Amino acid sequence: MAKQKFPLHPRHPERICWGCGKYCPADALICANGSGRTEHPCEVLGNDWYTWGDWARDYADPAGLPDDPTR
Repeated sequence: MAKQKFPLHPRHPERICWGCGKYCPADALICANGSGRTEHPCEVLGNDWYTWGDWARDYADPAGLPDDPTR
């Protein structure tokens, strides 16, 4: 089974735990990986989360990222 692609901008990130590849509903966590759900990076860092740090090399902005390594 292929692993699902990690979404850049999910519709309702607060409804899902993003801690592992199971993407469990927030009220029915299966992996028991801690006491609560793991937040999606967009909840913590904002909608441009994938343009900062090491995320930028794994995700390409649909509008096109500038070639700026300091971002």
